[in-house]
Amino acid sequence: MPSSCKELREALAQCLQESDCVMVDRNSAADCLRSPLLETLPTKCQQLKKGLGECKRGMVDMRKRFRGNLPVTYQTVSDADRTNKGYQLYAGRPAFAGGRGETDGNETAPKDWREAENEEYRKQQQKKLAEQLKPSK
Repeated sequence: MPSSCKELREALAQCLQESDCVMVDRNSAADCLRSPLLETLPTKCQQLKKGLGECKRGMVDMRKRFRGNLPVTYQTVSDADRTNKGYQLYAGRPAFAGGRGETDGNETAPKDWREAENEEYRKQQQKKLAEQLKPSK
């Protein structure tokens, strides 16, 4: 298997080995990935299974034939769990996490760059005027 999905496969195997389906109920990992037992797996394992499927599908996707799948690092997935930021299982950066920050709709609109430059110009003009009015000794 190409290296782009290798880390997802290893992470899924580790998650399955630690799940109750394998440890407590003594089912095989292959049985836990099938329909009746799949719903008993933790959400993390179900997400890893879905991500692995999407990664494998991406290897044969003609739209990605030049760039290929971007490899996922399991560390970024586990870091996202700890920081409560969204993540995407493959294909690079998350779509909606960490961009602009939290928004509630009550933010002030950012200043227009022209207004900021005009304010800076006015400050410079006031400094010059203050220097001119300042009595010289």
